[in-house]
Amino acid sequence: MNEIPTTKPVFAFQFPSSGKSLLPADFLYQDEAGFGRISKLGSCWSPKNYRPNISSHLIREFRYCYGAVDAHAGESFFIIAGGCNTAWMNEFLRQLSEAYPNDYIILVMDNAIWHKSQALEIPDNIEFTFIPPYTPEMNPIEQVWTEIRKRGFKNRAFQTLESVIDKLQEIIRGLNNEILKSIVHRKWVCSDFEIE
Repeated sequence: MNEIPTTKPVFAFQFPSSGKSLLPADFLYQDEAGFGRISKLGSCWSPKNYRPNISSHLIREFRYCYGAVDAHAGESFFIIAGGCNTAWMNEFLRQLSEAYPNDYIILVMDNAIWHKSQALEIPDNIEFTFIPPYTPEMNPIEQVWTEIRKRGFKNRAFQTLESVIDKLQEIIRGLNNEILKSIVHRKWVCSDFEIE
């Protein structure tokens, strides 16, 4: 993310709110999702005339994953947090800014209340832009959460919250740039910015 490869788009923006005009900018889609011990049951393959037996439970223990993904390069940044609120959003922004101190980042996100809180501490190298309300299809990172659930959370009963966190970390580590790019790449984003 610090060096811009030739295949990565370069954006020049003038932001009305701050008057900043910076080049280059990294365009990342941001969202958060909950992962916990409530089992997610789904269809699966089994031998003919055999009904699979899947253990499940409804234990309300969760952790939340904050993520940002570049739809063009597949680069990503994730943290596992204790909640979805302004304090954790501030921590995510701080860590994202520290991970990419020389980059200017435009985060495309939904309208969650903690994304618009007056108590948000937005680093100088990060700017927000919001998708319209009730349009999750405009935020491609939503499909990343679906892929994570498919890879390790469907038809699973976790005995501890730590095992949920371990599985989440394992799956995120397995999502390399090419996999993420294949999940989040959208032609309509590329056409808006005249990118191939």
